Amino acid sequence: MIDIVIPNKNEEEFILMAEKLGYSGLCFLYNFEDYINDKKFNKNKIKVYNGVLAGNKDMNKIKDKKVFVAVKSSNNDRDVIEKSKANIIFSFEDNTRKDFIHQRASGLNHILCKLVKENNVMIGFSLNLILNAENKAKVIGRMAQNIKLCNKFKVKTIIASFAMKPFEMRSTHDMISLFESLGLKTPEFLEL
Repeated sequence: MIDIVIPNKNEEEFILMAEKLGYSGLCFLYNFEDYINDKKFNKNKIKVYNGVLAGNKDMNKIKDKKVFVAVKSSNNDRDVIEKSKANIIFSFEDNTRKDFIHQRASGLNHILCKLVKENNVMIGFSLNLILNAENKAKVIGRMAQNIKLCNKFKVKTIIASFAMKPFEMRSTHDMISLFESLGLKTPEFLEL
């Protein structure tokens, strides 16, 4: 099982925490400017992968097709899904829009789900978003609604911590239990 994290010069600490929590691998996401494909680490127990945390401006600069590309949800998700090389889009629930009366403004809808399915993009659910949210109930409600949409349209989903600090990581068992309770039928981790 591979967790996705966003390090800030604390990769060794993430590797130690991943060993303690029982992960078989880690995927480090770096900004486009900081991305180096062949970063080496001293630990051999954990398989380390590198990826790019790209914004819309960086998408056209990525030339290597083997690079794992993650994009945080924004106002132009449809363009990212249709035109880009993104492998995963995450944190749809992290928006400032006000919820509607009968549904939540969760950032995901049936049109985006169909486009995601057609373009082989994965939807990522972030534990870090829940941990650091000001209004956890709103984020969890939006996440549950997005999970229902993903289940209905059979969209490929991934769960990960997207942690920025090692202590924001959780064990695989805890993450699977949480996302199953939110309605995700088969919580899966990243496979590279």
